[in-house]
Amino acid sequence: MRRCQGELRPTDPRLVGVQTIADADLARQLGELADVAFEWIAGQAPVGYEFVRTDAVELRPLTDLTADVVAVDAVVQVAAERGDALPADRLAASQVRRSRTGDWYAGDAVCNWSGPYPTAEQAADAVRAARVELVNQLAEAGHDDLAATATRWPEVLTQQP
Repeated sequence: MRRCQGELRPTDPRLVGVQTIADADLARQLGELADVAFEWIAGQAPVGYEFVRTDAVELRPLTDLTADVVAVDAVVQVAAERGDALPADRLAASQVRRSRTGDWYAGDAVCNWSGPYPTAEQAADAVRAARVELVNQLAEAGHDDLAATATRWPEVLTQQP
């Protein structure tokens, strides 16, 4: 990897876009290294998700509704594909994170959808309540098959900073 840095990071910081490695052997080695790295990270995907290699590495929910574990994100995605955006979806698919100040929030990697809460359990309870509401909203929208997956949703994830 270090051998490629000089070619991948030109000295002119204004250049942007795709960089090409001129040395074909070095480019092949870097591609092989990327394959090994992706194989490792693919094995680290949480249950109900998969890593997909596009022009980046993306974590996507598996939309197999018959799986033993169905990610809430997958249910939300399928409902959206069917034309329904449900009010409880963001919070129901949230994880719980602790801020640097010690407060707890329910949200995703970018946004906090609820909080602050003094404890992780209170933040997780907000997510659980949103999940109950999501099940009701799915049933009301005629998505009984999606609502039925609720018994196979993973527990609310709580992360420390």
